[in-house]
Amino acid sequence: MGASSEYEKDATAAYVTDASLRSNPDQDPEYDAVFGKYEEGQVNYKSVGWIKATVIMLKTIIALGVLAMPTVLSATGGVPGSLIILVVGLLTTYSGHVVGQFKRNHPEVYSMDTVGYILAGRWGQEAFSIAYPLFMIFLSGSGFVAISIAFNAITTHATCTVVWVVIAAVGTFALASIQTLNKVGIVSWIGFISVMAAIMIITVAVGIQDRPVTAPQVGPWDKNISAFNSEGTLLGAMAAVSTVVFSYSGTPAFFNVIGEMRQPKFYNRALYICQTIVTATYLTIGIVVYYYCGQYLANPALGSAGVMVKKVAYGIALPGLFVSVTIYTHVGAKMIFVRLLRNSEHLTAHSFTHWAVWLGVVASCVTISFILAEAIPFFGALTSLIGATLGTFMCMIACGWMHFFDNWHRRHTDKSLHYRATIAPDIFLIVSGCFIVVTGTWAAALSIRDSYATGSINSPFSCADNSGST
Repeated sequence: MGASSEYEKDATAAYVTDASLRSNPDQDPEYDAVFGKYEEGQVNYKSVGWIKATVIMLKTIIALGVLAMPTVLSATGGVPGSLIILVVGLLTTYSGHVVGQFKRNHPEVYSMDTVGYILAGRWGQEAFSIAYPLFMIFLSGSGFVAISIAFNAITTHATCTVVWVVIAAVGTFALASIQTLNKVGIVSWIGFISVMAAIMIITVAVGIQDRPVTAPQVGPWDKNISAFNSEGTLLGAMAAVSTVVFSYSGTPAFFNVIGEMRQPKFYNRALYICQTIVTATYLTIGIVVYYYCGQYLANPALGSAGVMVKKVAYGIALPGLFVSVTIYTHVGAKMIFVRLLRNSEHLTAHSFTHWAVWLGVVASCVTISFILAEAIPFFGALTSLIGATLGTFMCMIACGWMHFFDNWHRRHTDKSLHYRATIAPDIFLIVSGCFIVVTGTWAAALSIRDSYATGSINSPFSCADNSGST
């Protein structure tokens, strides 16, 4: 199970065809183990600077899922909720660090399919090749639903919700078809600024309002906030943990980012800045909104400060929502694209095959996201289920497995405390990840059951307003 296993040798042979460069990847600095040597007139994938990489990583993680953070504190209490956000932030930072190390140790890796091959051979490659794009497709579908909510909120449900989802799908196809992450990074700036502005608006608005919109609007009202929620259950707490893990689960896409960075040596800098901003944002929005709204949290939370603020906030956040689904679709499609054309001149050449495969893969991912978002009446709960399973697996379990894999061979020669301390986080990631998968799946399944019992599930391709507009 060590770094010198037959799986790794086979993977290297399969993905790096030039033997001299495989033995000494620094021999030609212009050669890349994934995209080969860049030639004039071809697509230059290795063009992302560290600042743009930071922004892309931020938009991979931060979307309107940040507004679920107040519900985490409401379910567990202010102190446990804040600790959950902080601990998951630290764990996913470690996972992101492992991604960088694994890429340096295995330069042939571009996305999770190659990771699966190195870890478990062909079976692992096929499993990861299905799991990773599927997870990104579900994230995109969830984003389509969020975009439809935004349009419904802004226009007070001016038309059928399916129309808004169609607009989301068409816009996503246009943006996700951009060939390189460097160019996607241009719109990522817009998306990041728009989402952060919307978050700031709702944070300030709940602080200056007289009372939350869902609280009694006349007479006295009592806000229920607590440091520890004594009425909480284990299942509720684990659902909160799953929510936070899901909100951080863009980590596997960091392989795509470092794979297209111009100078991968600056990856850790981008990672630490990204994770610091994300964790600070999650803590701020969670603590402030929970403190001022208590149990009177609107769903979605953007409605906690009233209809007009919700319209403004959704309008400002809309570009950010489009950018989020663009990145999810792009990185999922790019994994399939690279696998299909790897070691082919069409991977980087502006040929008919290149464009046909690329546009076909993007269109397929967008279409599946659209169908899933509209055809499954409990899509929101299903997304939570996928997040608890695939998200946790790739964000925590797989990262622990990767680092464990690369260091397992030292177990007989290195008995130092440092080595044991190096392995300990991997074991914790794997064990805690498995626990979250089980409990998160249980919580999501019960949520689907309860939704059916209360009749809160819409019909497939429903035109109903999903924004909670009043």
